[in-house]
Amino acid sequence: MADALSVVPAAVLRNLADKLYERRKNAALEVEGIVKQLAVNGEHDKITAVIKLLATEFTYSPQANHRKGGLIGLAAATVGLTTEAAQHLEQIVPPVLNSFSDQDSRVRYYACEALYNIAKVVRGDFIIFFNQIFDALCKLSADSDANVQSAAHLLDRLVKDIVTESDQFSIEEFIPLLRERMNVLNPYVRQFLVGWITVLDSVPDIDMLGFLPDFLDGLFNMLSDSSHEIRQQADSALSEFLQEIKNSPSVDYGRMAEILVQRAGSPDEFTRLTAITWINEFVKLGGDQLVPYYADILGAILPCISDKEEKIRVVARETNEELRAIKADPSEAFDVGAILSIARRQLSSEWEATRIEALHWISTLLNRHRTEVLTFLNDIFDTLLKALSDRSDEVVLLVLDVHACIAKDPQHFRQLVVFLVRNFQIDNSLLEKRGALIIRRLCVLLNAERVYRELSTILEGECDLDFASIMVQALNLILLTSSELSEIRDLLKQSLVNPAGKDLYIALYASWCHSPMAIISLCFIAQTYQHASVVIQSLLEEDINPKFLVQLDKLIRLLETPIFAYLRLQQSAAFKILKTRLKVVPSHSFNDLPSKRMPSGDPYQFHHMSDGSQITEDGDLTKDYESSHNGINFAARLQQFQQMQHLHQMHFKAQAKPHNKSIPVPKEAQIEEEPSRLQSIDLNVPPPRSSKRGPGMLQL
Repeated sequence: MADALSVVPAAVLRNLADKLYERRKNAALEVEGIVKQLAVNGEHDKITAVIKLLATEFTYSPQANHRKGGLIGLAAATVGLTTEAAQHLEQIVPPVLNSFSDQDSRVRYYACEALYNIAKVVRGDFIIFFNQIFDALCKLSADSDANVQSAAHLLDRLVKDIVTESDQFSIEEFIPLLRERMNVLNPYVRQFLVGWITVLDSVPDIDMLGFLPDFLDGLFNMLSDSSHEIRQQADSALSEFLQEIKNSPSVDYGRMAEILVQRAGSPDEFTRLTAITWINEFVKLGGDQLVPYYADILGAILPCISDKEEKIRVVARETNEELRAIKADPSEAFDVGAILSIARRQLSSEWEATRIEALHWISTLLNRHRTEVLTFLNDIFDTLLKALSDRSDEVVLLVLDVHACIAKDPQHFRQLVVFLVRNFQIDNSLLEKRGALIIRRLCVLLNAERVYRELSTILEGECDLDFASIMVQALNLILLTSSELSEIRDLLKQSLVNPAGKDLYIALYASWCHSPMAIISLCFIAQTYQHASVVIQSLLEEDINPKFLVQLDKLIRLLETPIFAYLRLQQSAAFKILKTRLKVVPSHSFNDLPSKRMPSGDPYQFHHMSDGSQITEDGDLTKDYESSHNGINFAARLQQFQQMQHLHQMHFKAQAKPHNKSIPVPKEAQIEEEPSRLQSIDLNVPPPRSSKRGPGMLQL
């Protein structure tokens, strides 16, 4: 301190702390001259003492004017040192940097001015303080005082010029600070940061692209800034980096992919579009490198396929196709389970397009990696079954395609049909609204006969008799009306002459016994008219309940449709008798049932069948009928039917016990109102009699 006082006159020190700027400036010029002379003499110890005096007694003084004088004095000393200033920077720069956070805005202003003058002198030598200077400038860029902001901008431009021409700048040391500052929301700071990123990226010797993952998220943050200028600057910087990525032979796609996936879900439309555009380019450029990130990328793409913005939807669809075209292998870190998990999750999306693409992915994985997918079957099977209730027919059809692909294996086929039946049982609306669509599609995909045989096997032993009856009626209606099942119908028509037809007839008969009308319909298709008449003969008065009447009305209508044209054309005596007998059963009321006998004799008696067989008054078969026809034991079939109907009768009585003995016909079971017409066939019949479906019945 004594050395400094001996070389710097007291008057100079007083003026350096004066409140007037001009006096401080003149004092600083004298300090510059003193230091210059000391440098010429090589008296660096005294120079060090002068700098220490200016720092401790002035820049750290509680008096603002002293601090101002100290700053201008340090700048003057640096100018006096000229080329020898570098060896004293460790003393000069820290006090100036400390002043950037001074409470007095004028002190902050003079700190900017002082560092500007110091930087002009030492140029690249002060790069060792770059991080501290950058941090200070970052704060000053958002200073509350406009003059300080202006001074900081001037200093910032100078520092940028110095850095771009310096070979001492360390990007590795700078990136952690940049990454930390990228989370700041202040618009002035954001402009400052984007400006530095752009400048550093323009320097050929600085590899900003290699460090892009460190500040990429921050740039994407700026895309949603309220300032249009900042959004533009961030977008411009990102566009430049994307172009560099396209031209670079080596890029770290993985780390950036993680960031892009998050940004693709941004509530900001522009951010989503930019993110999905980057992902699109990444998939094209670095497909193999992205294999471990496929699931995350898919999780970002699928929701964007249904984005409200068309541009985003277009890019997302293109990216989805590009990703699906890449044939990766599980041995290459391709995680089938992760992809399936994403697809399963997106099946719950509110958007149809997303659900459809999720199903396409499951189908693709099944085709390419069937073994691996089946190991995760328990994880996705329930979700796929629930998707059968989807409100979109297209989704349901795709779900069925997936199910059919899984069911190629026998054990999975059985599992599918069992689960499907149970879903129909749990969700009656699924059977009513989508039952026909589901069954018909499965018949196309998995062979109709195979599907119907399996369904029949399951329903034959079904304990829930009400459900079994409803399900059989539904299957019977589909069998009668659907074009997809024409081959089954053709095969059944040969039941009396073809072993394959006979086998199918017997297989279906077991479960069709749950519904009298279904059995009669089956007999009509198989042209076992004698047996149909015997089935009708066997019905008791208690069998004729509201549900029976509804089904009877539907069957009578079907007899007049193209489905049974062959039957009408045959004009057989048996058909005429059956048709007559069916029509005498009244359809206007459950309470107005036909009497058991009529004046002419037993109304259920069929005197002569087309082949000479007879049925006695009590319903027993003659010897001719008891004999098997093409191996079909009709007597055994009748017994099978009667046993099943007995179970239904017992069930019906058990349900009726708690109620009154006189059971009124439920309003929904009455048949005074016109039934809906068949959608799958053209009903070529006169105006229909009134009818209404019973509870739980499929509407024809």
